Amino acid sequence: METRKVKTDNNTVTRDIRKFDVETGNIYQSVVVISKRANQIGLEMKEELNNKLSEFATSTDNLEEVFENREQIEIARHYEQLPKPSLIAISEFLNDKIYSRIPERDL
Repeated sequence: METRKVKTDNNTVTRDIRKFDVETGNIYQSVVVISKRANQIGLEMKEELNNKLSEFATSTDNLEEVFENREQIEIARHYEQLPKPSLIAISEFLNDKIYSRIPERDL
């Protein structure tokens, strides 16, 4: 996932609940689809952050010395300012960027 391409609100927004059941026909199925996508996005973001921070990892564990690395702090700040995975998933769902299907109905 490219974090630079995410275009959504950073804050919680009041939304019309009737827009959520248009695609699936059931509000609960829509919430399940959104929550599963939010979990995927969260895992991708965590993996990406861990990969970037692993470059700064030291092999020695010394409790007395604390190193402050500006690059590491900037990376952490960048990820803190990104929208939450749930907000990204809601935005994707409402803009028809998520494909979902129910296997039982396909039979």
